[in-house]
Amino acid sequence: MADETDKTAKQTRASRDDRLKSALRENLKRRKAQARERAASGDPSQNEDGPLNQGTAGEAGN
Repeated sequence: MADETDKTAKQTRASRDDRLKSALRENLKRRKAQARERAASGDPSQNEDGPLNQGTAGEAGN
């Protein structure tokens, strides 16, 4: 009886692992596609240099 429980648990675990792998793969594909779209559109808010308003905090009082 313990062998049946172990087999069922292993099958359940394998099934869950397969679902997670698939979900992670799809998420990665979606994120890469989004990154390509942003790069193609030239969105300045996603610039590697940082946010557009970086360094301006506290300068208004000067």
